[in-house]
Amino acid sequence: MEQFLQQVINGISLGSIYALVALGYTMVYGIINLINFAHCDIYMIGAYVGYYCMTFLGLGVFASLVISMAACVVIGVAIEKIAYKPLRNSPRITVLITAIGVSLFLEYVTMFFMKANVRSYPPLTGILAENINLGSIFISMKQILIVVITIVLVVLLQIIVRHTKLGKAMRAVSLDKDAAELMGINVNNTISFTFALGSALAGAAGVLVGIYYNSINPLMGVIPGLKAFVAAVFGGIGLIPGAFIGGYFIGAVEVFVAGYGNSMYRDAVVFAILIVILIVKPAGLLGKNTREKV
Repeated sequence: MEQFLQQVINGISLGSIYALVALGYTMVYGIINLINFAHCDIYMIGAYVGYYCMTFLGLGVFASLVISMAACVVIGVAIEKIAYKPLRNSPRITVLITAIGVSLFLEYVTMFFMKANVRSYPPLTGILAENINLGSIFISMKQILIVVITIVLVVLLQIIVRHTKLGKAMRAVSLDKDAAELMGINVNNTISFTFALGSALAGAAGVLVGIYYNSINPLMGVIPGLKAFVAAVFGGIGLIPGAFIGGYFIGAVEVFVAGYGNSMYRDAVVFAILIVILIVKPAGLLGKNTREKV
């Protein structure tokens, strides 16, 4: 029983990171039907920004988190303006190939400047370095920090989406872009704002994973990014609650497979779940099947 509870705690910590990244995928898809594969590399850049803030500027976790989110907002909006906006009316396959190209560009530009070496975050100090032991159950303050920050960010996201003009514009554009434009909504600004929100969450996830695993590298976003995409599809891509639920589900699956089976199989199981979901319920857990005219 204690081992089970320990795995649940580990799954919640890992699932929080997947949930933050999955939210970025699902918001962009909900607005313009684009799988932004460069999103996982914005998460990587966020980890590097946080690393430099903490290592060379001597900033604390929260200041580094805010700066990383701000930097990722700038990068995310720039990518949308430069790479995606000119292709707004192009076939989906064109935009998808562009997204893959942007992803590779970010990875290898980062590798050129930062080198391929693995870098370690500085150790946390004070209360964040402490641990809680409940019998044989181990909870680190880092895990608590990750969960708390994730919940705060998701609550803020829901407030923005549900109770602000920009949030209402996002929902209108996701339902019918042409009708929203006729009603006076600036579609281009709304799309850019969506990229900004998603990129900020990815930047936060990058810092949190750097703190949690204490190592970063230029290719660190590839596999976690794909798993976050699986989480978004599992919950229902385009749906914010679905991405949140999917992130925690995938995190739990991964740690339980590693804890009770073989850690070498955890990636295979996650991607097997994607195949099953696409076969059984392509719309995802919370999604509804819709007909599309062709």
